[in-house]
Amino acid sequence: MSRGKEPGGVEMMMSTGGRSRYSGMTQRAEDIRELHERLFLFGLSVCRALRAVQRDFVTDHFAHQLVRCATSPAGNYAEARGAESKRDFIHKMQLCLKELRETDIWLRFLSGLTALDWSVLRNECNELTAIFVTSIKTAKKNGSN
Repeated sequence: MSRGKEPGGVEMMMSTGGRSRYSGMTQRAEDIRELHERLFLFGLSVCRALRAVQRDFVTDHFAHQLVRCATSPAGNYAEARGAESKRDFIHKMQLCLKELRETDIWLRFLSGLTALDWSVLRNECNELTAIFVTSIKTAKKNGSN
């Protein structure tokens, strides 16, 4: 894992890929655990970064929206891991994707409204979005029931 700086001097864990962090696990189980951890750390990092934002009517609105959508994918992914069917799995993964796309929009707004550098969080959001796009395509290709 490498660390990247985000607004407010908070560090965020980011995957370096290829290295085994959880001994004794299959690669698939390790990937699932790593994605869950990345989603958790991403939501946490967004929440911590928002503490550095100067509060006013406008930034409060964006901060509230951002907290909701940036933390939601971790919970939705936990639900997807326990899906009752392929169709249910795909639906829950699509919810994660929607929330990540919304997160990027709010991060863009805050990038334009504040002097803070949101690029580390935006990059992680874009990487997570790409992972979910690929996962959903793969799940659909493998059958939805």
